[in-house]
Amino acid sequence: MGDHKEQPLRVGAAVRRRRRTLDLTLAVVAERSGLSVPFLSQIENERARPSQTSLEKLADALRTTAVELLAAADPACSVDVVRAEGTEEWAEPRVRSLVRGHHQMHAQEFTGDHDAGRELQFRNDQLMYVAEGAVEIEAEGRAYRLGRGDTLYLTGGVRHRWRATVPETRLLVVAVAEHIEALRDTKPRR
Repeated sequence: MGDHKEQPLRVGAAVRRRRRTLDLTLAVVAERSGLSVPFLSQIENERARPSQTSLEKLADALRTTAVELLAAADPACSVDVVRAEGTEEWAEPRVRSLVRGHHQMHAQEFTGDHDAGRELQFRNDQLMYVAEGAVEIEAEGRAYRLGRGDTLYLTGGVRHRWRATVPETRLLVVAVAEHIEALRDTKPRR
């Protein structure tokens, strides 16, 4: 079996959701964007893909950006393989995305050191997993030392910073995408 190639995003559902959220008809969006009602219908029903120019006109008419529409788009496939890169040694720290496209989840692999002075804060939850080496993570005024196989879970909004404490450290960070509105459990725990 061959590897699955990156598929285009299906932006139609995102356009329809945004239009309905604003309580707009296709006719109103057509008037605002300069695009025809039949073309807009084809976009929403995934029978046509807009050019970048048309997508920008459509985004303006929907009071958003093309980037936001693409981020909210549905992937055209449900399975995608991201192959490991070469095994050669890297002299410089690097970051590799483990998920292609715009999804509800993002995953990155950090190899080597990281800018330990850079404070991070994400809207949604994330999980940090040490695949190789060791890291020190500072979160909420406390330092956590993690070794191979250890994980740290951070809820959205927690300010943190991290640094590799061993050369050739590999840290995997899996997070809920920034465009997702995560629901918080407000029920008291027993």
